[in-house]
Amino acid sequence: MFETQAPPRVFAVPPGADFPRALVEGLRARSTGHPPEALARCDLVVNTRRMARRVRALFDAGPPCLLPRLSLVTGYADAACNQPLPPALPTLRRRLELTQLVGTLLERQPDLAPRAALFDLSDSLATLLDEMQGEGVAPEAIRSLDVSDLSGHWARTQGFIGIAEQFLQASGSALDQQARQRQMVERLITEWHSDPPGHPVLLAGSTGSRGTTMLLMKAIAQLPQGALILPGFDFDQPDRVWDRLDDALSAEDHPQYRFAKLLRELGLTPADVQPWTGEPAPCPPRNQLVSLALRPAPVTDAWMSEGPALNDLAHATGELTLLEAPSPRSEALAIALRLREAAETGQKAALITPDRMLTRQVSAALDRWNILPDDSAGLPLQLSPPGRFLRHVAGLFTKRLDGEALLTLLKHPLCHDGAERGAHLLNTRELELDLRRNGPPFPEGPGLAGFAERKKISADWVGWITHHFCGQLVRKHLPLSTWVQRLRHLAEGISAGHTGVAGGLWDKNAGQKALSLIDELEREAAHGGELSARDFADLIGALLAGEEVRDRDAPNENIMIWGTLEARVQGADLLILGGLNDGSWPEAPNPDPWLNRQMRHRAGLLLPERRIGLSAHDFQQAIAAPEVWLTRAVRSDDAETVPSRWVNRLTNLLRGLPAQGGDQALSEMRARGALWLKRADLLEAAPAIPPAPRPSPRPPVAARPRQLSVTEIKHLIRDPYAIYAKHVLRLRPLDPLVQAPDALLRGIVIHEILETFIKDSLLDGAILHRDAFLKRALALLETHVPWPTARKLWHARLARIADAFLAAEVERRNDGGPIAFEARMKKRLDPLDFTLVGRADRIDQNGRGALCIYDYKTGSPPSEKQQARFDKQLLIEAALAEEGGFESIDPTPVARAVFIGMGGSYSEIPAPLDNEPPERVWAELRQLIEAYFQPNQGFTARRMLHRDTDRGDYDHLARFGEWDRTATPCPEDLT
Repeated sequence: MFETQAPPRVFAVPPGADFPRALVEGLRARSTGHPPEALARCDLVVNTRRMARRVRALFDAGPPCLLPRLSLVTGYADAACNQPLPPALPTLRRRLELTQLVGTLLERQPDLAPRAALFDLSDSLATLLDEMQGEGVAPEAIRSLDVSDLSGHWARTQGFIGIAEQFLQASGSALDQQARQRQMVERLITEWHSDPPGHPVLLAGSTGSRGTTMLLMKAIAQLPQGALILPGFDFDQPDRVWDRLDDALSAEDHPQYRFAKLLRELGLTPADVQPWTGEPAPCPPRNQLVSLALRPAPVTDAWMSEGPALNDLAHATGELTLLEAPSPRSEALAIALRLREAAETGQKAALITPDRMLTRQVSAALDRWNILPDDSAGLPLQLSPPGRFLRHVAGLFTKRLDGEALLTLLKHPLCHDGAERGAHLLNTRELELDLRRNGPPFPEGPGLAGFAERKKISADWVGWITHHFCGQLVRKHLPLSTWVQRLRHLAEGISAGHTGVAGGLWDKNAGQKALSLIDELEREAAHGGELSARDFADLIGALLAGEEVRDRDAPNENIMIWGTLEARVQGADLLILGGLNDGSWPEAPNPDPWLNRQMRHRAGLLLPERRIGLSAHDFQQAIAAPEVWLTRAVRSDDAETVPSRWVNRLTNLLRGLPAQGGDQALSEMRARGALWLKRADLLEAAPAIPPAPRPSPRPPVAARPRQLSVTEIKHLIRDPYAIYAKHVLRLRPLDPLVQAPDALLRGIVIHEILETFIKDSLLDGAILHRDAFLKRALALLETHVPWPTARKLWHARLARIADAFLAAEVERRNDGGPIAFEARMKKRLDPLDFTLVGRADRIDQNGRGALCIYDYKTGSPPSEKQQARFDKQLLIEAALAEEGGFESIDPTPVARAVFIGMGGSYSEIPAPLDNEPPERVWAELRQLIEAYFQPNQGFTARRMLHRDTDRGDYDHLARFGEWDRTATPCPEDLT
């Protein structure tokens, strides 16, 4: 295939060219005139599976021929070497072993890092170990670094590096993936020294950014029939720039740095690199423009000297579109519109971006037109239904079961999907409503059994919940093998449901992927040691996050979403380079807890800028495609964004070339982007909807409430709409699913504590002292409040006010005592056909036979002025007492009515009985009720709330926010 030559053989394809197509065409051209089997003797080594699939597809498209032997860079040495090595250690086993070693170190030296960082540190150390073995760097090379100015950090780092060394020594002859791959390449090179292959060996598509790959590339280039085909080689870059790409610390982030390093290793110059085919780049003027824009920082002065020579900027930028969207949503929608147009016209288009959030937004926007893009990355397994399900099940081991965790799993599509799924969902709905209304906050067997009895729910279904969900909390450490068995058994049991019919947990692509991960974890569990429930849940989450799954549905073959690496595969008519902001493309380097840049450089490890340089190379290839969009969002959700450094360079260069039409070209690029942003805005445009008026519904008199409680009179005065929604529409707000120790529960519990204590003290007056009060309070708190922190806090508040409360109670006892607790009230207002009901917390009778009414408040009691105008609860209760409205209590004068404040401090706020006598209160109440039985009286929303910040249960229904308290109520007659 090649003529014999002494120097290494290196070919290249310019940026923008369809690399796989050029590769295949070059192979076919060089096979012309040779026997048909000549191509079949050729070894073709490519860098990715997608590249291999595309090359095979191009060969399959014809004309017919024998195919070359196709393999990947990572597996070629295994296939070609005659001295095989044992299989590599499973990656999971190494990860588990490293986790154990790091965990042991953290236990011995807890000041190194928190336990929560265990898996992050283990993964980071595994990455460092991979890199050391891939680059051929021994632990001794790192230990010998001069770190005199970093002694504190280095001492901590040495502990972790020692783990890596310990791991390598313990592994013995067993090798992990990176070490085995490097040794295989070294063995292959040794064989080639004595017996080089006589058939062609070509390595195509790789940049040599990893040490092992560079080693193989150098060896293949020096074979008698070996050759390298480099992707995206900048033939327009002058020699003086290539000469500057000799220092990794300053040039690693340049797109051509890896090629410069490879050529130096091979003893070649850029002039020795020959085009693989004679096919030019799609737009040579654009390649020249981008090459100049991406010059390394020390030589950007070339813009001044070489910029004026760029005389064809209109051609260079004619198929470039710069879209600068105001938000990520606008960017995604504009991209989706352009991809939709491509799908309709049959144009092959690809979105290239490392921003997975952007790709999800674009996919969601395309879904409205039933366009499913071919996403190369797929979906992270942790976000798939089986991944979420397994994480929820593992979470059952970590904490006491609450209503949220229970219903999250019960509603999951993989829960109880074996049989009788419909009945399961109906039962789940009933259980949710019951938990919201009645609790308990932490469901257990007896409570669930009571629910089943009340609602006539299948005992088998409730028994299945009790067995699989309740009591799963594990506080001790268990072997990893035990954890995996528990997880698998529990997950399969929950998926099957109470019928026992196997569910679809392990079905489809995502389920099979999850099952393979669980199977592998079972095989390697012996190397995982003992873990707590939280550590195991974190491990499952980390393993699921590291896997990806692709949907089986057939995507649109012309619409693709790629990562940046796949810019080398190309083959699309339109490339959209999305998310071009700093921190996204290029991505910010991952923080390295072990070594800084200088230490990495001296040790021979990869620099953080390596990934930036690779991204730059991918950008240079992608922007040279026939038609290209450059898109970015000017603002993220919370701040202004910074344009990608490459977009900045390109726009700055164009603005600096007004004489060549650069500023005009840039304006036209932006104008094309603005056109699509306008189209996206039109797609999002919604008809103007006037704000809702302030409601004041007037239902028929017959539909208006005929009974209210005493406490609801305040709402009738302040927010009549709440009475309308509750009693006319019969709407009740749902209690929160996640029950918390809120003010409502605190009020209920404190009321019971006081009532129980006062009742007991009537039988035994000796308990009216601090210790007895607090002891009884603690007992009731432990019964009714299952939150330890809330119990302690509320008990401390009671302790703070206990002395004042007991002193006041003794004083109250000196003038009579309690005669009723939770006294029922009921009084009919004739002839209005209206009944007033309620309960009084406590009623005492003094020595003169008059009543004293008390109401406990755990919040702030209303002032006397508020009681006179709005909060008339005690005043109405006093009027009812004198009207004979209390059951078992004859009409009796009321001496006093008092709110007893049991909040942060003890207080007593009396009702203004002198200024608001019961007979006046009763007359005003009758007048108020009569007014709301008038057809023209509306139930106005938020009529007289205390503060604008007060929130009601029905504000959302009233559309509050579209109007405020200054708005005029809008009456509406209802039928």
